Amino acid sequence: MIEGKLLGVGSRVRHQAFGEGVIIGIDKAAYTVVFMTYGKKLVGMDYENWQAIEHIPAEANVSFSDAEKSLVRILKTYNALETTVELGDKWDNGTLVLKPQDEGLKSKEMPIDTFFHKIVMVRDRLRVMEQRINSSKLTDEEKVNLQQYISRIYGSLTSFNVLFKYKEDHFKGEGKSS
Repeated sequence: MIEGKLLGVGSRVRHQAFGEGVIIGIDKAAYTVVFMTYGKKLVGMDYENWQAIEHIPAEANVSFSDAEKSLVRILKTYNALETTVELGDKWDNGTLVLKPQDEGLKSKEMPIDTFFHKIVMVRDRLRVMEQRINSSKLTDEEKVNLQQYISRIYGSLTSFNVLFKYKEDHFKGEGKSS
C-alpha cells in the first residue's frame, strides 16, 4: 500500500533497494513485483518505503497483458530487455575461417554463431550509445553530428546482414532508420 491506497496490477513502483518495477500480481498479504534488475519479488502489502510512479487502482481490473506491456516499456526504456537475434538457418553449425594469404601462417577458425554473437553485441552497444547521446546534455548540433557518425558505423556493418535470420534485425546505414 502507498499512502493507504491499494495498488493494482500494472502499477509502476520505485523501491528503495530494488529500483523500478511493475506489479504483476496481488494476493492477501503481498504484491508480486517484477523489478528490472532483481526480477520477481514479493513485497508485503504493509510496506511503505516505496513510491508509486504510475498508480493503477486495484479495482481498475487491469489485465496481465496490460501489466506485461507496462513492464516491457520500462525494460526497453532502460535497455534492460535483450531481444533474441537469430542467426540465419543456413549458417547453423557453420564455421568462420580466416585464411591468410601466406600459406606458412595458420588459419583461424571459430564457430560462426560465436562471431555472430559478437556482431550483435556491437549493434546493441551502438544502440545504447545512441540512447545515451539522446539523453545527454550535449547541444542539438553535437547530438546530430554523433548520430550521423553512428549511422555511418551502421552502414559499415551492413556487410554482416547476410548472417541475420530476419531482415528487421539488419544493420541500416545512413538514409535508413536504425
